Amino acid sequence: MPARARSPAYARLVLRIIDARTGEPVDAAPARRGLTRVEAHAPGFDTADLRVLLVADVLVRTLELGGTPVWALLTGGRRQAELRARATELGIRPFEDSTDVSAGLGEAQVIHVSGESGAVSTDGVRVDVAPAHPEHPGTPDDTDPAVLRLALLARHHDTPVRLETAVLDEARATLTRWRRAVARWAQSPSRPVPDEVRGRLRDAWEDDLDVPRVLDVLRQVETDPDLPDGARFETYAYVDRLLGLDLTRDLGSPS
Repeated sequence: MPARARSPAYARLVLRIIDARTGEPVDAAPARRGLTRVEAHAPGFDTADLRVLLVADVLVRTLELGGTPVWALLTGGRRQAELRARATELGIRPFEDSTDVSAGLGEAQVIHVSGESGAVSTDGVRVDVAPAHPEHPGTPDDTDPAVLRLALLARHHDTPVRLETAVLDEARATLTRWRRAVARWAQSPSRPVPDEVRGRLRDAWEDDLDVPRVLDVLRQVETDPDLPDGARFETYAYVDRLLGLDLTRDLGSPS
């Protein structure tokens, strides 16, 4: 049933993702309240591996928003410590070591997140993540981690990303504008997230983690003349539970 036909405020989130093995959509959490194991496969520590972990992080956040318990694991290579350090900078929450997946708790679903050429287990569902390339390979990446996170989120996970200067500049400008706007809107009386907006947001992220469409909804909320500022604030704060961009960071700062 389409999300907008459900009871908007309290409907159970039903995330559907494309299984890369079959090309068909499947329920990410087929059993209500059943444990879902999300296993990220990132053998290196470059930007492509970081994107794999970021997609897995968004998947975990989405499942948790719907009330699904998640066991998040990382299968990495010898430089796993470097990958975990970069992931922490990017706002990716910690993943457990996957050295003993046999210790699972009878999960109802297993989802593997990996690069398109990654070798993963034959069990469960597979989410392929397209590569991400810095504009100048081999040079130090001193990009603000939140800007890099937004730049990677701005493309669907099945679409390659080239982190050119223009792409990072756009992400930086958007992040700065949104944080300032959220701080300004927070000064207005709070209003609930409109049901219609909540429905459009859920329609987006339930559809194979379509984060770019979530960002489009935020842009519409930003400029909609009929929305009170308090509702804009609550919408952005709500969605940031998924995006992890720290959009409320500038609350209390001078305008």
